[in-house]
Amino acid sequence: MDLSIVVPSYNEEESLGELVAWIGRVMADTKWTYEIIIVDDGSRDATMKVVEDLSEHNNAVKAISFRRNYGKSAALNVGFAAAQGSVVITMDADLQDSPDEIPALMNMILVEGYDMVSGWKKVRHDPLSKTIPSKIFNGVVRNISGIQLHDFNCGLKAYRSDVVKSVEVYGEMHRYIPLLAKEAGFNKIGEKVVTHYERKFGVSKFGIERTIKGFLDLLSVTFMSKFGKRPMHLFGALGTLMFFIGFVAALWLGSKKIWCVCNGIPMPLLTSSPYFYLALTCMILGTQLFLAGFIAELVTRNAPERNVYMIAKKIGVE
Repeated sequence: MDLSIVVPSYNEEESLGELVAWIGRVMADTKWTYEIIIVDDGSRDATMKVVEDLSEHNNAVKAISFRRNYGKSAALNVGFAAAQGSVVITMDADLQDSPDEIPALMNMILVEGYDMVSGWKKVRHDPLSKTIPSKIFNGVVRNISGIQLHDFNCGLKAYRSDVVKSVEVYGEMHRYIPLLAKEAGFNKIGEKVVTHYERKFGVSKFGIERTIKGFLDLLSVTFMSKFGKRPMHLFGALGTLMFFIGFVAALWLGSKKIWCVCNGIPMPLLTSSPYFYLALTCMILGTQLFLAGFIAELVTRNAPERNVYMIAKKIGVE
């Protein structure tokens, strides 16, 4: 199988038939074998009925259906697991992503050797309520991750098969697949300007809460990528720093008290100074952070996947 096209779908009964026909016209001009995996994310309309009808007339159409809505990340994750193609392309079901981009994306993977290619909707047909937060979000992710992509949210992406088989997409992490791929050792990540169409049917499934969740997920994926297998490096360092600050402050207060007593200089009780409580708080927080890191390290050391490595190739080794 040359190509797997994974299409997450939620209440998109009106657009699926046109999308499958469009993909078929594009693929008819190529010699690639392909499959279309439509993942019905618990739709409440007739999406699954439409997919069943399409599969009866087109052997390339395959389907996975959830009992309820789990989100785009879950849909992509099961689609990736089912994909059999050497190249995997994802696109949204709302006809805003163009199947005409498929040959160029395939060429970037197969010929130019990219591990993954992300679409860039340089000209967007969305309201300002979506485009402005998206620009801010993409700028933040770009600066934090170091991956120079303009549109992390674009649903149109292409991957080598071993990329999607090496990452686990959960929660709302579909926005951060480039980060997950980079963490798994796939560093050749490209970008292609793609055509973006206005939504033809239905309504957008995303609101302003997507931006809020996106930033929270960014903190999560950044932490997991840097400290997921070495939590002591973060908590231990912060705990040591906090304890050191509190200890130095307490030592200074105690030394000052002793010096005043030795020289007969009246001085109020240490417990009447707010700095005493700040120093004590710092030492307590430092101890707690250090213990949190220690416990997290014990949990990590006993995790069954603690020594899972992304191996690129084996020669003469089973």
